[in-house]
Amino acid sequence: MSKKEKILITGATGFLGQNTQEVLRELNQYNVIAVSSSDYDLMIEAQVGKMFKDIAPDYVVHLAARSGGIYSNRKNPADYYYKNNQLIALTFHHAYLHGVKKILVPMGGCSYPANAESPIKEETMWDGFSQIQSAGYSMAKKMVLVQSWAYKQQYNFDSLVIVPGNMYGKNDNYSLTDSHVIPAMIRRFYEAKMNDVPELIFWGSGEPQRDFVYVRDVAELIPYFLFDYDLMGPVNISTGTSTSIKELADTISSLTGYKGTVKWDTSQPDGQMIKIFSVEKLNETGKSCDTELKTGLKKTIGWFKQNYPGGIRL
Repeated sequence: MSKKEKILITGATGFLGQNTQEVLRELNQYNVIAVSSSDYDLMIEAQVGKMFKDIAPDYVVHLAARSGGIYSNRKNPADYYYKNNQLIALTFHHAYLHGVKKILVPMGGCSYPANAESPIKEETMWDGFSQIQSAGYSMAKKMVLVQSWAYKQQYNFDSLVIVPGNMYGKNDNYSLTDSHVIPAMIRRFYEAKMNDVPELIFWGSGEPQRDFVYVRDVAELIPYFLFDYDLMGPVNISTGTSTSIKELADTISSLTGYKGTVKWDTSQPDGQMIKIFSVEKLNETGKSCDTELKTGLKKTIGWFKQNYPGGIRL
């Protein structure tokens, strides 16, 4: 592959965006152009067209999205639906119009049906409606599968949708109201230790089980799926292993050195009780996500401590 070929990464200042940039630049084989909302407003079609005209990319990794935790999703479902629908539809369409060779787009595992049986296989994507707590976001993201299929059928345009598990790692969003469970827990335990807070209360029972994947593992697979994988998606990118929220809290508490008490507010919802992703399709390619949870959490907490508070998105 020529060094002159360009890879455009949208949403480049986001969580997966920063980690993907790092991986692609380390390969030292591609001209990586990373853009964010400060460069182009991808909600405006004229701006999307300008981006493709200015950059003329050969490949696109489209990571621009409006994302957040359950609290934010429940409060702003219309925002999540409209913004994600626009961000995907416009960028995907203009990638085709401007002759891009392939576009890769991730979507969340929350787009699977709420009643999907674990381990969740890709073939079950259309078997029901997504969990209601994040339906605005998840159903908008799910539409990229329709767009991917439609543009392949009509235009023979190549694209792939990947479904990362519950990612965690450096450069995540650590907001207490707008983040996912691992970054929120890391911040709460770390600040509680600093401030000698004797007790922490978390929502739900702690019994739900989730499939967590280290973000660097996901980022390192993107070049393979962008250049070498020729089948239609979606493809789950995760570990296929189960960890309860209580186990997660215990591990983070230990790694941060928090000595206080952890309690669970069972008046608050748990969400889906078991959500583990099948990785059969991923493993059939000879690929896997191998970082063990405790190892990944150690690295993540170490990065958090080194960068808190100035280099952290709080």
